Amino acid sequence: MFSLIYQGLIIVLLLTFSFGPAFFSLINMGIKHGYKPGSLLAIGIVSSDFFLCVLICLMVHFGAISFLQDEKAKTFSAIIGGIILIVFGAFYFKKHVSKTDKSIDIEYQAPHPSVLLLKGFVLNLFNPTVWFLWLGNVTAVSKSLDYSFVKMIIFFSIVLGAVLMVELAKVSLAERIKGYLTDQLMTLINYITGSILVIFGVVLIYNHYFSK
Repeated sequence: MFSLIYQGLIIVLLLTFSFGPAFFSLINMGIKHGYKPGSLLAIGIVSSDFFLCVLICLMVHFGAISFLQDEKAKTFSAIIGGIILIVFGAFYFKKHVSKTDKSIDIEYQAPHPSVLLLKGFVLNLFNPTVWFLWLGNVTAVSKSLDYSFVKMIIFFSIVLGAVLMVELAKVSLAERIKGYLTDQLMTLINYITGSILVIFGVVLIYNHYFSK
């Protein structure tokens, strides 16, 4: 029991403080648009984690895990994921509009809820690092739970519930500092977020294709 609690805490920390693309996008959304849009993005991210968890649990259960360890599959997923991260990052470089300009206030309206959910889901899903993080999580926990598929899903559902609570807390904190930020600082945050996503994308593609 204590081993599972320890593993659960480690997984929560890994997923919520990995400082990957999803982390920076979530903080940016909370600062720029507030709690509700940020929470929708967080739900999309955690939903993606749950999807990957179930998928990898099934692959482990049916002995199909070798697919994730295939070099061609790794290279393909890294290139696709890298391109998606670069595209997402590029959107953060569009011209920033002043909050005081009421005639073009539409710029500060949050995207549609379905767009936010999908963005969080896709941003996390196409990050190969998350796939291998879940592969490690499932492999470690499955040994403690005797490879029981049902027990693993219940365990990871509880863990991801905790992850969602932490993600929502991060969004709430980001929203609280929104009032202290000037237009220039918000623009800078956009540029930093975009740069981080682009860098993650380029590094993914380089490490899995050009470095070979």
